[in-house]
Amino acid sequence: MKKNLLGNTGIEVTAAGFGVLPMGPSQLALPLEEGAAILRHALDRGIRFIDTAQYYNTYPYISKALEGCTYDDIVLCSKSLCADYEGMMEAIREAQAAVDREVINIFLMHEVRPGQMEERSGAWQALIDAKAQGLVRAIGLSTHHVDITEQAASMPELDVVFPLINYAGLGIRRGDAFASVTEMEQAIEACKAAGKGVFGMKAFGGGSLTVHYQQALDYAFGLSALDSVMIGFGKTREVDDLMDYMEGRMDPGYNPDVSEKKVYVNQEDCEGCGACKAACPAGAIYWNDNGLAEVDHTKCLTCGYCSPVCPVRAVIMY
Repeated sequence: MKKNLLGNTGIEVTAAGFGVLPMGPSQLALPLEEGAAILRHALDRGIRFIDTAQYYNTYPYISKALEGCTYDDIVLCSKSLCADYEGMMEAIREAQAAVDREVINIFLMHEVRPGQMEERSGAWQALIDAKAQGLVRAIGLSTHHVDITEQAASMPELDVVFPLINYAGLGIRRGDAFASVTEMEQAIEACKAAGKGVFGMKAFGGGSLTVHYQQALDYAFGLSALDSVMIGFGKTREVDDLMDYMEGRMDPGYNPDVSEKKVYVNQEDCEGCGACKAACPAGAIYWNDNGLAEVDHTKCLTCGYCSPVCPVRAVIMY
């Protein structure tokens, strides 16, 4: 697969990456051997860029997939929600031990929101120090917010930005409000112009846009400012579909079968705001015992009305 330089980092990444989140305990909860086999299949097909995070609890899949692996060009990115210095350092050490690597290629502050660069300054300093100590090669942040992506362009120590971007604008935020695709495109272009490495997330909007598979990929891979697009995988067939698309073998009319997919509310992300509940025409979303939104699949129409209104992209489909 084609590789691109990730900004000024000197790190080469494949144009498509493997997002490990879907196979983990918060979504498909695949058995270890099954999940590792899917990842190894992707590596064998030429995808050599892997994204995970501390709270995904997916390091075991990666470790298993790398057993006996002779590829020396695999780039691993991980992230942490930690706000303090020691917590971030411990997150880096955890990743190193979990995947048996002395150096993690890329480590990010996970899902940064407005005001959090100040609140999480200890964690950011830890990343700066970890890079200086050679524990990681490149540092940066992931975000769903235009304003944070704009801020990243002017941060001299920051190497990499991992923003949310899809053709429908699902989940793109500015402050407490929704923002447009155009605004995020401009912020991404500013990061690229500043020499930052940029790779995009949520090309399928958390699964809601999979029914428009090629349109979603055409848009994401058509953005010249993106060095890579991270795709979440939970099945071998999904890897093969992506490779057919990347290699130009996909029938122009093809869309994957999504008839068995269901809508879920990711409990780790849900903030209980009620926006999805109010938008559901079938009354399928209710409050669970934790005060968070949950879906009654006996009522859900999979109409997708709930997905665009969620401010934190907690509504997903798999």
